[in-house]
Amino acid sequence: MIYVTSDLHGYPFEKFKEMLASVNFSEDDFLYILGDVIDRGRDGIKILRWIMLQPNVELLLGNHEAMMLASDFMFDEITDESIGSLTGTKLGVYTTWVANGGQATLDTLSSMQNKEIGYILEFLRDCPLYETLTVNGRDFLLTHSGLGNFKKGKKLSEYTQTDFLWTRPNLNARYFEDITTVFGHTPTHYYGEEYRGKAIVTDTWIDIDTGAAAGQAPMLLRLDDMKEFYFG
Repeated sequence: MIYVTSDLHGYPFEKFKEMLASVNFSEDDFLYILGDVIDRGRDGIKILRWIMLQPNVELLLGNHEAMMLASDFMFDEITDESIGSLTGTKLGVYTTWVANGGQATLDTLSSMQNKEIGYILEFLRDCPLYETLTVNGRDFLLTHSGLGNFKKGKKLSEYTQTDFLWTRPNLNARYFEDITTVFGHTPTHYYGEEYRGKAIVTDTWIDIDTGAAAGQAPMLLRLDDMKEFYFG
């Protein structure tokens, strides 16, 4: 079975493992995580290190991982002095990350060895922006935030990183007619309280960010039969 989740944002690691156990996730299954494992919650790096060891789990890059990569100059030594010495562009990159929940990740990284942080950064640099796959005859595009500047006939290679990581489509947005685009990034309750904690399913796309960043539980979507699993 093939499962998809997104925007864990440091969701408690033990609860995350309980999610997977509840659907009997095994080495014969595969899980795609559509970015934003880190930040806001304290277990983001713990989940990320677990992902790095799993042969049947793939992380797609999210905007929070991208902000961490953009702040890689921080990781030679994370101290009050090194932070206080930042100026110009580096200061802007750092403050943007912290303003978006990066402090929880920085706190964890500050107690880790530089070599281990380097392995994490190397892993994140290899994470793809999107994946395409076919499950039971149905075609899917998986990415973090949908597709910014979408245009029919435009090749995926022509979209920018920003298009894949920072898009917030409106409810009447339409993507490919013959491919189901699955993404997170925008918590579904942003579209209205009637969507809180639930996936939004349209005829061309599905938003599966059910609000872990706001204290709710993430969900799992099983692509084999499009069954939705909730854990709130």
